[in-house]
Amino acid sequence: MKVIIRGKNIELTEGIETKVNKKLNMLDKYFIMSDNVEAKVLIRTYPVGQKIEVTIPTEYVLLRAEVIDEDLYNAIDLVIDKLEGQIRKYKTRLSRKSKDNKLALNVSSIEPLENEEEDVIVKTKTISPKPMDMEEAIMQMELIGHSFFVYKDTETNLISVVYKRHAGDYGLIETE
Repeated sequence: MKVIIRGKNIELTEGIETKVNKKLNMLDKYFIMSDNVEAKVLIRTYPVGQKIEVTIPTEYVLLRAEVIDEDLYNAIDLVIDKLEGQIRKYKTRLSRKSKDNKLALNVSSIEPLENEEEDVIVKTKTISPKPMDMEEAIMQMELIGHSFFVYKDTETNLISVVYKRHAGDYGLIETE
């Protein structure tokens, strides 16, 4: 696995790069990864802390985690813990669905979660997306108090989803 580290508002020292590489290479024991898998790491400094974002697109699953902490080295440890938790959860779900769970996991190195509850759909809703532009969709989403809204874009005539991001701004998912 190749590790690509970028920094914003921070000078990446050799110590930071070494720690990130060492910790991310520990994840190799969970996956059978080719050399073309790129782990993308973004480290940012804010007045109130350090943020690390890690994205690892594997062949079968996208792993992504982010952590904000006062101490960057602690944030690195915490983000690896989050990624390992995602791997365990993925392995548990996979083992429930299929006994042939060889996909990309080295299953002998992961203990499945014993107390994890199975995903249950508690509500199903059918909608007819109304034609509107993005601004109107955002207004509708805010009016009903949801974090996302599905609509039919009047410009493209395709189904789109507008959603509220953690930072308070908006995102848009467009279909093909």
